[in-house]
Amino acid sequence: MPPPLSTHASRRQFLTAAALTAGFAPLAAACGTRTAAPKSLTAAIQAAERARPHIGTTRSVTLTPRARSASIGADNVTTWLYGDRIPAPVLRANVGDDLAVTVNNQLPQTTSVHWHGIALRNDMDGVSPASSPVGAAGTSHYRFSVPDAGTYWFHPHVGVQTDYGLYGALIIDDPNEKAAYDLEWVVILDDWTDGLGVSPDKILSTLAAGSSSGMSGMSGMGGGSSASASSGSMAGMSGIGSSALLGGDAGDVAYPLYLINGRTDPSPDVLTAKPGQRVRLRIINAGGDTAFRVALAGHQLSVTHADGYPVTPTKVDALLLGMGERYDAIVTLGDGVFPLVASAEGKNASTRALIRTGAGAVPPAAILPAASTGRVGVASTFTAAEHVRLPQRTPDVQLTARMGGSMGTYVWTINGQTYDHTVSLKVSQGQRVRLTFSNQTMMWHPMHLHGHTYQVLTHDGSGPRKDTTIVLPMQSVSVDFQADNPGQWMLHCHNAHHAQAGMMTRLDYT
Repeated sequence: MPPPLSTHASRRQFLTAAALTAGFAPLAAACGTRTAAPKSLTAAIQAAERARPHIGTTRSVTLTPRARSASIGADNVTTWLYGDRIPAPVLRANVGDDLAVTVNNQLPQTTSVHWHGIALRNDMDGVSPASSPVGAAGTSHYRFSVPDAGTYWFHPHVGVQTDYGLYGALIIDDPNEKAAYDLEWVVILDDWTDGLGVSPDKILSTLAAGSSSGMSGMSGMGGGSSASASSGSMAGMSGIGSSALLGGDAGDVAYPLYLINGRTDPSPDVLTAKPGQRVRLRIINAGGDTAFRVALAGHQLSVTHADGYPVTPTKVDALLLGMGERYDAIVTLGDGVFPLVASAEGKNASTRALIRTGAGAVPPAAILPAASTGRVGVASTFTAAEHVRLPQRTPDVQLTARMGGSMGTYVWTINGQTYDHTVSLKVSQGQRVRLTFSNQTMMWHPMHLHGHTYQVLTHDGSGPRKDTTIVLPMQSVSVDFQADNPGQWMLHCHNAHHAQAGMMTRLDYT
């Protein structure tokens, strides 16, 4: 088996380097640690898996989460990694391949791997109760088909482990795609504290203790208080900073460092290319608490995909990505050295990588691209490509996920309940579902649904197909999806701290 590809590769490389081992093991026996689905759903889950494409090839991968030292720009940190660097090497497969992943857990605690955005079988999702976690010093196996091309990623779904170095890109290629670009660059954004400031777990425990208990003075944390209107009261805005694009409060945590592909100045990640080449950027926000505004100096971004699904190509000057969101964009490169800047939205900080196509000095780090203040693409900017739009029909069932909570007590809820008391949302196989995210807090939330892709309902119903979308304070976003992947699925805010503080529920098939 060849090694995983680097974060940038020619199109020929990424279509040919993923040599696959022949053979196909029965999926029913693939994961010895999964939790059995309710008997009433077993047949439906198996039928859904048979309906996915299976081309008879398997891509085998081993992930070993463990404590390792890694370089992030000028600093070396000891953190938790899947490999030897941040992020993990890119995993690739073709549509219809089976991905067989062995996880050898060398962490001192339980972990899991969630395949963010993949419409896979329920017991391979890496989340309890459908999937059992991997115990400390334990081994587990995931095996599932990958049905849809696109840009996805993988990370743990235990505690705030994703706020360490445990993440990587999962790229699913369609060999039949006629792509008009010369090379690609996988760009993973992250906010970083482990080994530099307060640890991710300490941040969560301090937040949970209440914003008045020592928030200020802790490196890696912001002060002040966010607000909730769910109880009929409104508190002040966070002291971290605010953003008009996010509707106010930018986040709960001011991180010591922000990264692109595990690097930052004075040693940023660099893509070397030629003038006139067309590069496909695959941008992933793997952060825990930060939205990033991304711009490439001297260039516009022609956005082609949102969360893996095609959109009508649309030119923007910059992109805003909440945690868990992904966008693909095509750029025709000029001649020179161009910073790709990711600004931590509302947090008065940024990081950058570089594209070098010719001679020239590296621009000073303090200079932000002028494009970052131009037209900024968000979900409502884009329209799903016609061939991936859901056929319009009246929904069979309408559900509401009402987000509430308080920064003061740091309890976040969906429909008035934290996850340990959740009342799950119910759907039936084959239904068209309309789900409304109703944000009743003064904080923005990137809402992620496992196992499905939904269509964001813009004014004409043709918004992008996504699995994660930003819901602004005191606003609502409605989405439609087809209930075609039976099981028990998580629905949660992709702010790592909000999810752990309760803003998570389940979507259960009956």
